[in-house]
Amino acid sequence: MKWPRPSGWQCIVYGSFVVTLVCIVHSIDEIRFESLFKLDRIPLFVPKTFHHSTNESIARNTPLKTIQIPLNCTSLGNRTRNCPANYYPKNFFRRDDQEGGSTATATCPDYFRWIYEDLRPWRETGITAEMVERAWPASYFRVVIVDGRAYVDRHKMSPQTTDVFTLWGILQLLRRYPGKLPDLDLMFSVADRPVIKSEEYNATTPPPLFRFCGDDDTVNIVFPDWSFWGWAETNIKPWEELLEEIKQEDTRKRWMDKEAYAFWRGNPRTSASRMELMRCNVSDKQDWGAHLYKQDWNKEKWEGYKQSNQASQCTHRYKIYVEGIGWSVSEKYILACNSVALMVKSRYYDFFSRGLMPMHHYWPINDQGDKCRSIKFAVEWGNSHEQEAQDIAKAGSNFIREDLKMDHVYDYMFHVLSEYAKLLRYKPTIPPRALEICSETLSCTRVGVHKTFLMESMVKGPTDVSPCNMPPPYDALEFQALLERKANAVSQVELWEKKYWENQTKNN
Repeated sequence: MKWPRPSGWQCIVYGSFVVTLVCIVHSIDEIRFESLFKLDRIPLFVPKTFHHSTNESIARNTPLKTIQIPLNCTSLGNRTRNCPANYYPKNFFRRDDQEGGSTATATCPDYFRWIYEDLRPWRETGITAEMVERAWPASYFRVVIVDGRAYVDRHKMSPQTTDVFTLWGILQLLRRYPGKLPDLDLMFSVADRPVIKSEEYNATTPPPLFRFCGDDDTVNIVFPDWSFWGWAETNIKPWEELLEEIKQEDTRKRWMDKEAYAFWRGNPRTSASRMELMRCNVSDKQDWGAHLYKQDWNKEKWEGYKQSNQASQCTHRYKIYVEGIGWSVSEKYILACNSVALMVKSRYYDFFSRGLMPMHHYWPINDQGDKCRSIKFAVEWGNSHEQEAQDIAKAGSNFIREDLKMDHVYDYMFHVLSEYAKLLRYKPTIPPRALEICSETLSCTRVGVHKTFLMESMVKGPTDVSPCNMPPPYDALEFQALLERKANAVSQVELWEKKYWENQTKNN
């Protein structure tokens, strides 16, 4: 069989195809030939340092991808009892990881140094499992973290939802710094007053107990309170949102334009000191320079919390802080207002208040004498020393707005837990009765304002920076000098006040 002879146009097409194919083959050979002479410039085995620097270069020039940890409240599985298996991300870049750790992480605020003081009772002995177990009767729940996951064993009913929002805060810390916290085992109390007396443990080591406040007669590891994530029962918003609202309200009125009186609103029935304070209210017979208001929370709830918005209570030049049953969460709201905080001498301290300095951050009010006379003098002094009073107001509000922003609250939690874990002399294990908790187990079944506050305060995912660097502990001389400076400032105010009232008596 003979093949048909191709026509003229077919010869042209076939010829073009052959020429193109030859050119392609020739180009490939040139590339292969040229590559042979470049082999001496390419290492046969790429060193690890070369690979690392390449990744570093890519990382520096690539924007960080925000990682979000989803909240899964769907019907797939019983989310109220079981946490997702792969919940926290394990591999992700941080900004300081990108730059080989060369980024200078900021130093933590100075009040972080009190972490060392709170843990001092166990510095020499460490913390054994037996010590932790001895804290069980005084605690409300036990928290264990193993491999970055949290477990809780509740054994007492907590007031309101203080336990829920405290545990929620710990879970948000795990979302913010996944994989960063060491394994730990601790007991936690949400009671108003500390109970582990120092004098009862002269011969033995006291049991370690976390709580919201302490005093000079007890042993405590203080920890941020639940209200930083919201106080649903009083409609007080999470701290991050509320602080921004306070800042915005503060821009509407200068300190000079505020009412030249001291202000307080609260429940006076929680302590004798508050009941005494109510005698200092302005009346037809006496003006002590104070506007004081009773807070009826049941009535307030019924009327829609119209009189209890913390952001709208920054209208006076001076705001009074006085303890209730124990320390009060109102302290941070009062100090944030850019008003002079008149702080009635407190028995209790929380995790940040020991960083406050009298006459720099606040004006001290004597609790042992006549509160009314002390408040009157403070207001008179401030109104006649306006610049000095404004400086105190500014220093106090700056402390709260900068040193107590949520970034630092989380970093304090991180460091106190990490320093505590270093002292453990045993490997924490999951207790038989403990249940794993995650954001789903605490939030998915919540409704109303409780759900709202949990969602508003939820950490969406890991931060791209590491925690601040811990400052060094106080040495003995430095610590003594700090205490003396505080005492001298208070004594100075008491002396001024005494002379003021002596002059008033002479003139009258």
